[in-house]
Order: sequence, then structure tokens, then C-alpha cells
Amino acid sequence: MNSKIMKYDIRNKLENQHLVREEQRIYEFRTNGDLEHKRFRLIDAFAGAGGMTLGFSERFGQAFESVWANDFNKYCVETYKANFGKHCLSGDIVDILNDPSVKIPETDVVIGGPPCQGFSLLNKNRLGDPRKQLWRPYFEIVERSGAKVFVMENVPQLLGSFEHGEIIGTAETMGFKVWGEVLCAADYGVAQTRRRAFIIGCKLFDPALVFPPRKTHFNPNNNKKQKHLPFDQNEYLHEPQEWKTVRNVIEDLPRPEGTEIRNVPPPLDLHFGRNPTELSKKRYRAIPDEGMNRFDLQRIVPELTPKCWIRKKSGGTDLFGRLWWDRPAFTIRTEFYKPEKGRYLHPKQHRPITHREAARLQSFPDDFIFKGSKIEIAKQIGNAVPPLLAARVADVVYMLLTLKDY
Repeated sequence: MNSKIMKYDIRNKLENQHLVREEQRIYEFRTNGDLEHKRFRLIDAFAGAGGMTLGFSERFGQAFESVWANDFNKYCVETYKANFGKHCLSGDIVDILNDPSVKIPETDVVIGGPPCQGFSLLNKNRLGDPRKQLWRPYFEIVERSGAKVFVMENVPQLLGSFEHGEIIGTAETMGFKVWGEVLCAADYGVAQTRRRAFIIGCKLFDPALVFPPRKTHFNPNNNKKQKHLPFDQNEYLHEPQEWKTVRNVIEDLPRPEGTEIRNVPPPLDLHFGRNPTELSKKRYRAIPDEGMNRFDLQRIVPELTPKCWIRKKSGGTDLFGRLWWDRPAFTIRTEFYKPEKGRYLHPKQHRPITHREAARLQSFPDDFIFKGSKIEIAKQIGNAVPPLLAARVADVVYMLLTLKDY
């Protein structure tokens, strides 16, 4: 029997209907602004720009207050401070934890994503990569803070790895019950099919009872028949909406102006373009239809196609790809402004997406403040946990901290 079926059997045996009602109550009250908040303290380790903190914050209707955070990148720290307060420390986490003057505050929840490059399939040297061990100082923060719940986010390749087993073993020796799942951001209202692994641990209840959070959106292409049927309460929180699309989140933006961050109010401050070469412009115009990619470029204008792409017969199907208006975007990475890196061409205009468009596809609100150069801001956007996805994870954490014993 696969693990998901087993987990749903557990849910059914342990008052599943009560859990469904409780999760729906929290979600609906939060989204309507009616949740009577019992506030919880939050630490964000390896916080980046703070996308995960944002999903847990009052700005997304949540009841969590960030009291301590850290990141190695000084621009991420500046962004975090601009949005959440001055309590984010800059520097290497090992050095910070070894500094006797640093006090980790008592907290209810620790969240965070230890750098994932050590597990990523894009990292050709991932075997033995020291970044795969940065989960260890993360757990030192969990232990020193006295947290009752932790949430660790990473690439899907973490689950099932040797380090995953070490993480579970470490957490269990600390008194946590642990569960992990890979979540698709589009299932939770993000206009992007980004897939991320979440490992959640709790000292109070078994997180397998309530994790993963039930979906709020569905893929209309895979559920055409189900559109007219009752949705499975074990999978969906209520009757869900269709996946959000690129059109839903960026169509209202005008054509971008300039090539630098602009001193104008959002959303136009980060809505600037690039200065592509004439060769790049010819390539953009040669593949005008939604969904096209480098193979279409090679088919239509082989003389404009880089020789390295012609030699490479397989892989990289999204390189130089054009987005679809009526589908979610694929994963937004740190170099989304370079079409040669992925499916980042605008559905209709002959250009890559802008920083503002990428931020919206990640579900960042326009009034979120980013600090640093345009390259540093792009890194912050691409590396972030989509706040809307984090908000649904936060709903589950809130449940775990407020459920009464059965």
C-alpha cells in the first residue's frame, strides 16, 4: 500500500471529518480576515528574501510573528529587514551559532530552507557537496529555540535521499513526529508549477494527520471529468478553483520601460526590460506562438540557432521557451530574465519576463520591498518559497499548535 493511501486511512480512522472541518475553518477564517489570532513566535533560518515568512505573516492572514532570522546573503538580509524588522542576522550560520553573544530566542515554530544546491539535479557535483549538511545547524536552532514545530523546505530530490533519513532520525531523537511531501505550488493558488519538498515535524501531534495541506486549486487539463463531480475531501479543502495562469497575474501590466530599477511606485518599479542584441530580437520574433521553444527555433530558422543547441539533440526542452497565457508558468529560477535558461519569454511580446512579472508569478504582492541590484533581486525572487504556498503550510502548522487532544 503506498504511503499516501496509508496516510488517508490514518486520517479516516482518527476523526477525519473533524480535521477536515478544522482545516476548512482556519483557511476560510484566515482568507476572510476573521480568524481570532492566537499569536505564535517564528524563526526563519536560511530565510532568503523572506517568502516563507511572508506566507506565515499577518499580511497573509496568519498568526505568526517573526522574532529571529538569518541569511548568508547581505542583500537578502536587507530585504528581510525592510519587510519584517531588524532581527535578521547576516552571516554564516555556523559562525553565528558559535558566537556566545548570540541568543536564539524561545519560539513556537522554526521554518527555513537550508541551501538546496547540494541536492539539485542542476548540481553536477552534488555527491559530497558540503551544502547537503546545512540541515544540521538548522536543527541546532530548533533545539536551542525549544520549538514545538519545524518546517524544512528543499528541492524534491531531498526526499528519499540518505540525508533525508538522517534528518528524520535526528528529528525523532529530539522528540518530533515527522512527515514529508512534495507540493506543487499551482495546487495552492500560485501561477507556477514549481514543486518543492517540505518536511514537517511536530512534538504535539503526528503531522501525517494534517499534512500535506489540502489543495485549493486543480489542473483543469487533468480533471475535466471531475469538474462536474464532488471533489475528494481527502485531497481538496473545498470545491477548488482552476489553476491560476500567467494571464491571471501579469496581463494587466503595461509594456516595460527602461532597463534598470525605476524610481516609481510599484508595480512599475521592477517592471523594466533588457537591452537584447539584434540577434536575440530576431530569435524572439522567429518563435511567436505560445509554447514554442529552442527546437521550434531550430526547425524554423536553423541559421539563427546556436550551434551548441543544434548539437544537443535531447534535454532542455524549455530553453528559449515562450510561456502560455492560459497555463501556469514553469519554475521561476534566479535567471528568469535570460530566455536561454528556460521558458521565460512573454506569451505575446518579444522579450523575457520582467522582475515584476516573475515576482507576481511567485505570488509576491506588489508592495513587498526588494533590496539590492537587479541581479540580486532576481536571485531573491527565484530562490523564494512562493508566499501563497507557504500560507497553506502555515495553516497546517496553526492547526498542529491549536488542535485539542482527541
